[in-house]
Amino acid sequence: MTTPGLPVTPGTPAGGTPRTGGPDDGTATAGALLRNWRERRGLSQLELALRADSSARHISFVETGRSRPSRAMVLKLAEHLDMPVRERNALLLAAGYAPHYPETPLDDPAMAELRQGVEQLVAAHEPFPAVVVDGAYNVVAANRGIMLVLDEVPEELLRPPLNAMRLTLHPGGLAKKIRNLPQWRAHLLHQMDRQLSLVRSPALKELYDEVAAYPLPPEAGDEEVEEVGGRAPFALPLRVAHDGHLLSFVSTISTFNTPMDVTVSELALETLLPADPETTKYLRQQLGS
Repeated sequence: MTTPGLPVTPGTPAGGTPRTGGPDDGTATAGALLRNWRERRGLSQLELALRADSSARHISFVETGRSRPSRAMVLKLAEHLDMPVRERNALLLAAGYAPHYPETPLDDPAMAELRQGVEQLVAAHEPFPAVVVDGAYNVVAANRGIMLVLDEVPEELLRPPLNAMRLTLHPGGLAKKIRNLPQWRAHLLHQMDRQLSLVRSPALKELYDEVAAYPLPPEAGDEEVEEVGGRAPFALPLRVAHDGHLLSFVSTISTFNTPMDVTVSELALETLLPADPETTKYLRQQLGS
């Protein structure tokens, strides 16, 4: 990385702890997992069968364990249920098949181009903050914009491995600088809770329990984002006090399209875009355009 941000960090697979099922325990049968995901998607057996070119009778037999689906059918059903890549592997394992999607560590030589691309991606967003995280919000890469926002965070919180949720919500971290912390904290906890409803991740559950228990720092703001000029904002802004300035951002999150690797499927790029001209001007003054 040619800019002084954070390079891609090799380490454990996204999520930290291998997961063997959805939110169910690892003993669930293929039929139980299939039924769980079908009900989550609000589909009847007939609707799923029509999408997968099967029959409601066959879907019923698979869910009750009376029939073992082929490997191809398992993958087809998982695709039509829009299951996360890791959970598709779990469904295959429960059905007695080998996983279809590899889980390649980021420090593997095969990931060299991905690591380079991620570094270029976050650098291209400068001077605006950008960070890439894995499935448990461990920081994989970050640019100078992120480091600028975090430059008043105590050094002990910046020691690797960095975790975006911990950095944001820890009472000694960025939380004490967030002017609308109650709103932003509720948003982040809801985001994690929604993610936990889709995957069984001990690492993510442990992180959620930790950050949800953090007390609100006395320095934090409790302002509510209100209508401006008679209009509500188009997205909840993140308002951060920095060196006597009030910076306002809106967050966007991007993921890889049609990932074929578990690690890649759980990477997410979050960009903080300026929500007002003053923030844009300040960032460009500090980091250049």
